[in-house]
Amino acid sequence: HTKHTWGNNLCLIYPTIDTRTGRLVVISAIDNLVKGAAGQAVQNMNLMLGLPETTGLEALAIYP
Repeated sequence: HTKHTWGNNLCLIYPTIDTRTGRLVVISAIDNLVKGAAGQAVQNMNLMLGLPETTGLEALAIYP
């Protein structure tokens, strides 16, 4: 469910086998507001300042 990615920097991955075709089907969901340009900017800032890359990205980013 996309609601489980809301406000965080995670990518949820759900692999399953289509029994009819025998193919692997992989479904993924992200919150692109965090995983997009804003999240990338925070990761870049962290690296430039010598901080751990995930600083500020592991907390729930929802206001209010």
